[in-house]
Amino acid sequence: MIGCGSKPREAWRIAPHKPSQALANLIKTWFSTLSTRERRTFWGCFGGWALDGMDVQLYTFAIPALMTAWNLSRTQAGELASVVLLLSALGGWLAGALSDRIGRVRTLQLSILWFAGFTFLSAFAQSFAQFAVCRSLMGLGFGAEWAAGAVLIGETIRPELRGRAVGTVQSAWAIGWAAANGLSLVCLTLLPPDLAWRAMFAAGLAPALLVIYLRRHVPEPEIFLRQPPAPQRLLAIFEPPVLRVTVLAALLSTGAQGGYYALTTWLPTFLKTERGLSVAGSSGFIAVVIAGAFAGYLVGAQLADRLGRRRLFFCFGAAAIAVAAGYTLLPLTDRALLVLGFPLGFCASGYFAGVGPFLTELYATRMRGAGQGFSYNFGRGIGALFPALVGALSTSLSLGAAIAVFTTCAYALMCLAALLLPETAGRDLRDTDALGI
Repeated sequence: MIGCGSKPREAWRIAPHKPSQALANLIKTWFSTLSTRERRTFWGCFGGWALDGMDVQLYTFAIPALMTAWNLSRTQAGELASVVLLLSALGGWLAGALSDRIGRVRTLQLSILWFAGFTFLSAFAQSFAQFAVCRSLMGLGFGAEWAAGAVLIGETIRPELRGRAVGTVQSAWAIGWAAANGLSLVCLTLLPPDLAWRAMFAAGLAPALLVIYLRRHVPEPEIFLRQPPAPQRLLAIFEPPVLRVTVLAALLSTGAQGGYYALTTWLPTFLKTERGLSVAGSSGFIAVVIAGAFAGYLVGAQLADRLGRRRLFFCFGAAAIAVAAGYTLLPLTDRALLVLGFPLGFCASGYFAGVGPFLTELYATRMRGAGQGFSYNFGRGIGALFPALVGALSTSLSLGAAIAVFTTCAYALMCLAALLLPETAGRDLRDTDALGI
């Protein structure tokens, strides 16, 4: 396989008894070969995804305080999470198409300003209706950021390193998640509940500063600049022979994201209500899950090039089903639950390392933004229903059982769609352009 050179194998042998050091060596080996252009694009997209993740995950930590402040039910809290994700699907599709017209970098800048601004405005809501409007509009920018950023880095990084680079950018989500966890711990511990959640969302304005870096240091991909001007048709991704690819890619994204959101949206609430943990106690448990997620992204990034995209989905999908069911259904002690948090985060996140490069390689440059933006964000939109369905099902089952049901269905769908799509690891994007899909 491309990307399986002697140096990465040698890095594993250097310190087999120190997996964290071996992983660091692997990353250093390929990262040092990136050009200045590739490296600057990497950090721009990494920062955007981390800050995007922070703004989105803030809501999961604020759910208990919001339920108290406005007397919300679990179903209502889950429905708002789903509405945000549904609108992010629309935002991603439109932003992907826009990036085919005005450029990847410019679209990324606009999306960051959008989601940061509406996260900040959420802090000043005086009713649940006002809050819901601000969060919903934030969702448009949330979806747009991934669509523009994923295409940008996918087109910039050379084929043999694309899986590792794009997959490692996905690990930035864990950084943002950790930032949200730490911020919520500080705010909910030191401030009154009604003021704490407002302070959390006010901090969501920080991502806007990244736009300065993007404007100064990140150029448009060369393959995009070489693309001859042509009328862009938003619906071209639904025409043969692209339609089959679009449908299957959308189903794969639905499974990947539906399982993830069903689990992570309700995880803080599960720990507090069914496990009886305090804010400080649940933050520690979630920190272990986040650490596992970060490791999962990085390992998945390596395996995306070594094993191929499809095998990555199969391995992580099967493992995620088993671990998520054990975490939510088994009568574990708190100590065992804490330990199991690491493999839970690892398995429920590692497959995302393959999603970005896989979708980039499935579409031609002239429609890559629209195709990648739609398929990923259609999956996000349908997957957005899962938190609401979990909340509704938890009225008749335990919350843990409801989470297990929907994560199992989602990961099984991801594996099935991957089985029906072609392997694309190492594909030169010029070859995709030649195929016309």
